[in-house]
Amino acid sequence: MTRIIDVTLPIRPGMLTYPGDPVVAVERTSDMRDGDVSNLSVISMSTHTGTHVDPPIHFVDGGATVDQLPLDTLIGDAVVADMRGVATIGVAELETAGLPADAERVLFRTDWSARWSEEKPAFPDAVTCVSEDGARWLVERGIRLAGTDFISIEGADDPAFPVHRVLLGANVVIVEGLDLRDVPAGRYMLWCLPLRLRDGDGGPARAVLVTD
Repeated sequence: MTRIIDVTLPIRPGMLTYPGDPVVAVERTSDMRDGDVSNLSVISMSTHTGTHVDPPIHFVDGGATVDQLPLDTLIGDAVVADMRGVATIGVAELETAGLPADAERVLFRTDWSARWSEEKPAFPDAVTCVSEDGARWLVERGIRLAGTDFISIEGADDPAFPVHRVLLGANVVIVEGLDLRDVPAGRYMLWCLPLRLRDGDGGPARAVLVTD
């Protein structure tokens, strides 16, 4: 039986955001409880909120925008790699992960996934991230999309963001903020569709994994 697993974080006020990014605000501007004819709300948030896609333009001047990303990059076979207990995802960790030779999309499940069950997880001092040499390894292997369960694929200790620059500079799409806590390692069909924001530097997305 086909199983569809929603790996998208719900957008809500108070959710974890990257330091310095706007927090999520939802304002009900029309409310049927107050006699209005319909319910209507206004949302304010960063384009990199929750489960979201980073296109090249996020760190590459002149790079592809979120509305220009090919759908066949965002939709297709994906491998979930179990990186729980790993501090940094580097070459050694990737070499031992057992990724199939034909893998084009890889999603990293780290210890952070379990934290999504918390109502208000605090931004951590350290989190499992991809290293710069790990990013180069992914590029050399022909990976087209790299995803992770935390809201950033790299550590916050380097203000130059080298991992983003390596991946996006090679047109590897990044997906961040996946909820993989109930997803065993293995192969799946990924559907990840960000909002089609014209000239967007990022886009919140609905992401699901499908398995037989």
